[in-house]
Amino acid sequence: MIFNVSQLLKEPTGFVRAFTVDETLPFQESVNDSRIVGDVRMLRTEKGIWVEAKLSSHVRCSCSRCLLDFDQPVELDVQEEFLPRMDVSSGAKLVTPLEFTEDFYISRNHVLDLTEAAKQYIEMNTPMQPVCTEQCKGICLRCGVDLNEGDCRCQGSQIDPRWAALLFRPRSPGPLSR
Repeated sequence: MIFNVSQLLKEPTGFVRAFTVDETLPFQESVNDSRIVGDVRMLRTEKGIWVEAKLSSHVRCSCSRCLLDFDQPVELDVQEEFLPRMDVSSGAKLVTPLEFTEDFYISRNHVLDLTEAAKQYIEMNTPMQPVCTEQCKGICLRCGVDLNEGDCRCQGSQIDPRWAALLFRPRSPGPLSR
């Protein structure tokens, strides 16, 4: 997701450009390539370019209940300011604050790359414990059978004797019960 913003940097503060995105991003080894679609809006600010993007993508995940691999949809609401390294008119190097990361700068060639921002937002918006469906029953903790495919054959009613005292047992009707 690379944009040449040299013309936008020459515009006055408040000028807006809009783009539609439909790309496949190469991600790190831990995450598969992912198609990303949506709209990007860039606003010229006093210091740089404010980017607002509404993007949709998916990430290949393993269900935290049954361990089945599935595509997890991810919605991204990107809001970041990108600062230029070079003045677009003079070519002079600009002094930039140290508090900003290297990834959110506009390159010396006036190219704004949203790839790293998209990767970070996907990582932040991917659930910590993804579930393939809300109805997923998971796997049996004793024998490992997928409970979505059927019941397990182990004795699920076997109780550890150390915890038996905590079981709920209905009271027998006593003399005060009616």
